[in-house]
Amino acid sequence: MVPDAGFRSYYGRPVLKDPAWKTADVAAYLFLGGLAGASSALAAAAHRAGYDEIAKVARITAGGAISGSAAALVHDLGRPARFLNMLRVFKVTSPMSLGSWLLAAYGPVAGASAASALTGTFPRAGRAAAGVAGVMGPAVATYTAALICNTAVPAWHDAHREMPYLFAGSAATAAGGIGLLTVRPDRAVPAARLAVAGAVTELAAGYLMERRLGPAAEPYRTGEPGELMLAARILTATGTAAALAARGRSRLLSVTAGAMLVAASAVTRFGVFHAGRASARDPKQTIAPQRTRAAARAWPPR
Repeated sequence: MVPDAGFRSYYGRPVLKDPAWKTADVAAYLFLGGLAGASSALAAAAHRAGYDEIAKVARITAGGAISGSAAALVHDLGRPARFLNMLRVFKVTSPMSLGSWLLAAYGPVAGASAASALTGTFPRAGRAAAGVAGVMGPAVATYTAALICNTAVPAWHDAHREMPYLFAGSAATAAGGIGLLTVRPDRAVPAARLAVAGAVTELAAGYLMERRLGPAAEPYRTGEPGELMLAARILTATGTAAALAARGRSRLLSVTAGAMLVAASAVTRFGVFHAGRASARDPKQTIAPQRTRAAARAWPPR
């Protein structure tokens, strides 16, 4: 009998090329895009519920966040023309193509909504723009999950089932956190509810993702990515506890909770980004899961 072959790669070199994306630019793009989309959804819901102050803050946040996200993306691309070139094609099977068109459509309406909320001019047009942005908000908050999971990077691709929920929860946590930071607790009820719901979703999705991946979840547990993901979980849990303890009355607890939740969302995106890069550099993360899947499909079972 020939013993099972152990893991090896050519001189231990990576099988995949490390993504060339700039860490600060792309991680910020992921975070700010999620914040913008969730803020637009929060603004639409808060306006319908009669919480006009939180709706105004969320509209301004959405406009500022999507502007920052677009700036980070363009800076990573190098030239604005490269983003415009992506609009030459519309392909429904490409997350990159759909995301480019989604940003191109969402950015102007979110900006118009924010400008109207900030200046008080054209209120009806501003509310209409806020409504359109609110409809597109959930897609803006989560499409980046499909974007990175559609790559060959193991830590991203293998987590494609849970990553949209992780990003949705993280985005909701950030949007709710901004509301808790800027608005009095008794007037920030929708933000507090969104923040708590987002935190629960984020923590549950992260736990289920690592449990399903098993050994393939190593990039999320070790090294710098592991430290970032652990810090994000601690901040999320502590911020959620503070938001619940505030109960709409304590301004200090509300601000503390908001700061922790916004930081937790940002750290989560940086942790996911670094985990992907770490898995691309480790040939074991590329080959071992492939062999496991191949063995599971073999007949008779190995």
